Amino acid sequence: MPYLAADDRYASMEYRRTGRSGVLLPVVSLGLWHNFGDTSPLENQRAVLRRAIDRGVVHIDLANNYGPPAGSAEANFGTLFAQDFRPYRDELFIATKAGYDMWPGPYGEWGSRKYLLSSLDQSLGRMGLDYVDVFYSHRFDPDTPLEETMGALDSAVRQGKALYAGISNYPAEAHRRATEILRELGTPLLIHQAAYSILQRDPEDGVLDAVGDTGTALIAYSPLAQGQLTDRYLDGVPADSRMALGHFLKRDTLTERKLAFLHALNKLAGERGQTLAQMALTWVLRDPRVVSVLIGASSVTQLDQNLAALEAGPLTADELAEVDRLSAEAGVRIP
Repeated sequence: MPYLAADDRYASMEYRRTGRSGVLLPVVSLGLWHNFGDTSPLENQRAVLRRAIDRGVVHIDLANNYGPPAGSAEANFGTLFAQDFRPYRDELFIATKAGYDMWPGPYGEWGSRKYLLSSLDQSLGRMGLDYVDVFYSHRFDPDTPLEETMGALDSAVRQGKALYAGISNYPAEAHRRATEILRELGTPLLIHQAAYSILQRDPEDGVLDAVGDTGTALIAYSPLAQGQLTDRYLDGVPADSRMALGHFLKRDTLTERKLAFLHALNKLAGERGQTLAQMALTWVLRDPRVVSVLIGASSVTQLDQNLAALEAGPLTADELAEVDRLSAEAGVRIP
């Protein structure tokens, strides 16, 4: 049946302003990193995307190398966009990125103008789009002049292939300089994407301050630390889990100390009437400089469970202090 978006799709979602821009993003956005490649059934992907949009999750985040294999997440999204979502294009905020290894040879990764603009053309082709809403430099390139990388983002916007420019995984000072360069070019930086969770607090070591000072915003990926901040690993490592596969998440990261920490966090979440995952999302959203958290979802049920985080109130000062106390005991670095 043709997809018709729910009439009440904007009724329960909260939207935050992205820095000093006119862009409002849902506080929970959908990332298509792990569950939208060719290893996942297309009909399951369709169900998750339909449910997300029906719940007001109108920001969809991709990258050129998402899959597996690389490129397949964009291609699968393109198939579903053509079949279901094209009538809603102006209601969607679609992002893609380039920076990591994508094709052989010297022009297939990092931050050169050659790579970034070629990759964007390929991404638009895979998704069947005329433009993306934001195009990111996916990682800081220490060997390419920042002026060249930011100039490529500026060109993408001026060519009408992207509406906004973003950066991801940049150090704080590079964020500040990138903002200056883009402002001088007339294409303001919109957003910075970085890993941020209770287990990974590096953005507190300068990046969040840089975001606040420059009038941009942070969007947090891996707010659940690739599933560690869920009930998935509370009883060990399931055979079918990401940690068991050992690609991005290694089994030896689940130490006895960390497991005790996760159980303590889970207890605190239960006292709040939340799951561990829901509390972890609430925790990241405590900072107004964070415009949204990016979640992955392998099922409609999982998506709905994560969105239920929005039903609870913010963490109290005592609860935040308890998270910090437990984190310090567990050896989590708190900048």
